[in-house]
Parts: sequence; structure tokens; C-alpha cells
Amino acid sequence: MRGVKRVVVVLTVLVVSLVVLAFVLENQQGVSLSFLGMATGPVPVSVFVIVALILGMLIGPLLGVLVRTRRHRSVPAGRA
Repeated sequence: MRGVKRVVVVLTVLVVSLVVLAFVLENQQGVSLSFLGMATGPVPVSVFVIVALILGMLIGPLLGVLVRTRRHRSVPAGRA
């Protein structure tokens, strides 16, 4: 059973890698981003999307942990 899981994980990683590679190759047109008075030079669209994805993958779980700890602290001592 362990071997099957390993094969599934390897295939999943391979498929995700190929999808990301295809996405990057299809989105090479340069755009500049302007946000709160700051601007970037021309950068491929895929860079902005992948950076947003990575930031979301980092910030989302951190916010989830913060919400869970606040809920846990706000529960009265008799109710858990």
C-alpha cells in the first residue's frame, strides 16, 4: 500500500509541475503593475500570478491558525 501512495504522490507532483510549466509558458506577455503608487517594470503575467499564489498559500494557513487560537482562548473554561 505504501508503494501505491508513493506512485500517486509522484504522479500528482508531476502533473502539477506540468500544469505550472504550461501556465508559465502560455503567459509570457509582459505587463506592469501599479498598486498604491508603486509600479513595476514589464514582468510576465505568470510571475504575478505565481507570487500571488505563494503569498496566499502562506497567509491563508497563518490566518487560520490565528482564528483558531482566538476561538480557543475565547471559549469559557467550562466549555471545551
